[in-house]
Amino acid sequence: MAVELHHTFTTHKSLEESWASVLDLDHVVSSVEGGRIVESTSPTSAKAEIKVKMGAMSLSYSGTIEILEQDDSAHRAVMRVKSREVGGQGTANATVVFGLADGGGTIDTTAQITGKAASMGEGVIVGVLDALIADFASKLGA
Repeated sequence: MAVELHHTFTTHKSLEESWASVLDLDHVVSSVEGGRIVESTSPTSAKAEIKVKMGAMSLSYSGTIEILEQDDSAHRAVMRVKSREVGGQGTANATVVFGLADGGGTIDTTAQITGKAASMGEGVIVGVLDALIADFASKLGA
């Protein structure tokens, strides 16, 4: 199941401070509810885990996050998340595009979900992802 989400956020941080936060994978992953870095593999990639509550189910995913593109002058970054359900056959992969400007920015997410999570239906998936990203955006802007 594929989903696309668009979020905006505001911040009182400087553009450079926000940009540094986006490029800090440890900060990005730990700002996602249930997320944590397992191992930094380079300045632009890391192994990570996330635990997600979906309705009555709690799912754990393990995988990688990588900065694919980084445009410092435009303050735009593209990240790829590839993960597998721990103890299951499902996957949760996403491309996330950050666009920053003075006072805030945008987060555009395209996710592909398979397995148990996908069986919950698009409404549940969109609701859970939307809440995770909205919470992340508020932490990024704080």
